[in-house]
Amino acid sequence: MPEKKPLPIGVDSFAKVIKEGYYYIDKTMLIRELLDLKGEVNLFTRPRRFGKTLNLSMLRYFFEDTGDAENNARNRTLFQGMKIMEAGEEYTGHMGKYPVINLTLKSAKQRDFDAAYIKLKDEIAEEYQRHCYILESDKIDEGNKRKFREIADRKAQYNDYSGSLKFLSRCLYQVTGKHTVILIDEYDVPLENAYFRGFYGEMVDFIRSLFESALKTNDCLQFAVITGCLRISKESIFTGLNHLNIVSVLDKKYSEHFGFTEPEVLQIMSYYNVESRFSTMKEWYDGYMFGETEVYNPWSVIKYLSDLCSDIDAFPRPYWINTSSNDIVKDMIAQADRETKGQIEALLCGDTLDIQVREEVTYEDMHSRGENLWNFLYFTGYLTKKSEYFKESSVFLRAQIPNIEVKTIYQNTILGWLRKKIEKQDFRELYRAMEEGDAEKMTDILSEQLFSTISFYDSAENFYHGFLAGILSQSENYLVKSNRESGAGRSDLMVKSPSLRGRAFILEIKVSACIDDLENDAQKALGQIYDRKYMDELRAEGYRKIDCYGIAFYRKDCEVRFGKGTYIYSRELK
Repeated sequence: MPEKKPLPIGVDSFAKVIKEGYYYIDKTMLIRELLDLKGEVNLFTRPRRFGKTLNLSMLRYFFEDTGDAENNARNRTLFQGMKIMEAGEEYTGHMGKYPVINLTLKSAKQRDFDAAYIKLKDEIAEEYQRHCYILESDKIDEGNKRKFREIADRKAQYNDYSGSLKFLSRCLYQVTGKHTVILIDEYDVPLENAYFRGFYGEMVDFIRSLFESALKTNDCLQFAVITGCLRISKESIFTGLNHLNIVSVLDKKYSEHFGFTEPEVLQIMSYYNVESRFSTMKEWYDGYMFGETEVYNPWSVIKYLSDLCSDIDAFPRPYWINTSSNDIVKDMIAQADRETKGQIEALLCGDTLDIQVREEVTYEDMHSRGENLWNFLYFTGYLTKKSEYFKESSVFLRAQIPNIEVKTIYQNTILGWLRKKIEKQDFRELYRAMEEGDAEKMTDILSEQLFSTISFYDSAENFYHGFLAGILSQSENYLVKSNRESGAGRSDLMVKSPSLRGRAFILEIKVSACIDDLENDAQKALGQIYDRKYMDELRAEGYRKIDCYGIAFYRKDCEVRFGKGTYIYSRELK
């Protein structure tokens, strides 16, 4: 077979993707739509890792006049064979026609404002250095050249950096006579980080000044494209930008340009000869609706493709969990009240949640109850739209968890939160009840714990197994082993003293179909221990004091049944 193109894992430079022969899904028709709709300042909000950076890089190489004819010609060759080249002269005529300011703010994810500000200065200085050719022009006076050098050398004052984009665009206009295209990537990364780190106000002030000067009253601006996850407006970052065109995941415009459509996924899977795994790809990474377009998570698609190319039987994994800030979900779960926990459980069971759309959400809204919280999760990719409707002059969404990958992120986060919650509690009463054979007391304690946590029932037995193992593992006096081979089958949990003269316990778990089955299922679980000789392993090790518990769960309720090692199981229950 001919050698296949490499997959662009983590490659977000358009020039590198094309020059080094990576597989590229053609998104160049974004250019045509951008020129057709003529937005002066365009804010695209999409979840993390949905192709925003690569698209901005593509825009830069298409529009930029580098000041060098050979460079412009090389940039033009990058688009050979692309869809935009067939769109007509009215679009291709814009190639290499404008100076471009290209700035990313993602490096400002730092421990405090001073460190974040240094990174922002570095990014701005590097962009100035990229345009240092303008210092050779006699169209800029010495005073402005001095200011330019100070910014490029990281020696300017705060106000110079907060107004640096407008100043640079003015210098570019004076030298070239052309208006500037401004591209700003991940504008809200510094804001999200600052919120969690405790210097939100300082960062908001800087970003606001940077944007207002460059986008609000800048006569040298051709157009601007900004990307991020959220539209941040309560803090007045975009105050007065009446020409701001916000394109969120709700809009039908531009809907197919961020993320992969299903035909694109089928095409790339066919290219790598792994189309037989399409159903798994769809279950795990599809499910997003941008406007009316069905969209796959591009980062996860590419990562899974990479694994499939090595092993066609590779298991899917939640690749997105390590690329997006899951502090959002952690914080939400940690602070959830009873109503919110119930709504999370319903979503994990596959249900939908009706929410009123509020696009102007902020990081402070994470702590809100009701619509703001769910809107926040929707716009950051943790929920998606199943349908929408209009009611009482407002738009409502019927939202759900997009796919198995995102569901897994919720579940992993919940299990992690549950482990930490359990570690902070004192379960000596539970251990004492277990030692005394007090099944009623055990039932009460476990039910109380279930009532305060979040469960997910599609993998119910695994959840309850982890829940119970986590609690029992807190004891300093016992060792907990789960799912060990024993006798004719597998017991769910074994709890034993390090000393063979001490106590040992076997616990078997069942999940009931309804509340009325709890008592009977607990008794059956107890009987299973004896029927399948789960005690044999412990007896072979030398334990003589062995007790058995059958435990049945149904949602927030449980039932415990106790039996001694000499217990005779009544076969009338079968």
